[in-house]
Amino acid sequence: MDYNQISFQLAAVTRHAGQFIRQEAATFDRSHIENKGTHDLVSYVDKETEKLLVAGLREVLPEAGFITEEGTEGAERAEEFNWIIDPLDGTTNFVHGLPVYCVSVGLIRGQELVAGVVYEVVRDECFRAAKGAGAFCNEQPIHVSDVPDLNSSLIATGFPYTDFGLMDDYLKVLGAFMRGSHGVRRVGSAAADLAYVAAGRFEGFFEFNLNSYDVSAGILLVREAGGRVTEFLEDGDPLFGREVVASNGLVHQEMQELIGQVWRK
Repeated sequence: MDYNQISFQLAAVTRHAGQFIRQEAATFDRSHIENKGTHDLVSYVDKETEKLLVAGLREVLPEAGFITEEGTEGAERAEEFNWIIDPLDGTTNFVHGLPVYCVSVGLIRGQELVAGVVYEVVRDECFRAAKGAGAFCNEQPIHVSDVPDLNSSLIATGFPYTDFGLMDDYLKVLGAFMRGSHGVRRVGSAAADLAYVAAGRFEGFFEFNLNSYDVSAGILLVREAGGRVTEFLEDGDPLFGREVVASNGLVHQEMQELIGQVWRK
């Protein structure tokens, strides 16, 4: 199967969904916000975008199933191929008018990521990757940065917003990165964070309590751009592991060692 060709088709479907989000952003009314949980927002834009994606992706790979954030009716998992969909990563940014939010879609075969796209809507940047074919932004090749040490690095993270049980440990880790790097940024979209690591804008990214649909495409982007992605303290599978450390590879060990000083499982 030609995963690179599938990634081209995926990019087209994702861009189309992004156009819908861009149109709705111009007139969005906060009265349409729903709460899935504490501080966990969803709107009709998330749901309608997911439906658009499911319909478009069925044409790209009819035999594939779906792992979706919003649970679109009829979008069920399959045995071999599955699309992992986050229709609007950065919903809180979107509803507050902050211009960083993405469509993120990854394709897995079994447990292996084989294609992925992160489309950053406002910047009109389409980050695309396929297994063994490299990573691209608007069809220009991208690569992780060559910064060799954490002290010279810019690091991204995401703040806890629903699960505060590990808040004390997280704040200790955050403080250590603040002291040991050029700075820490919180963009508000894990998909964008990972795409930015792939593009060399950040040297590293860490966050916990993530879902597969937050990170699927971004993990592949970083790897295909020459970087490394693992769990916090181990080299386990970050796709379903709920925690992610991504880097240019050069600072990865430093990041894991720093986290390991205070993090408890």
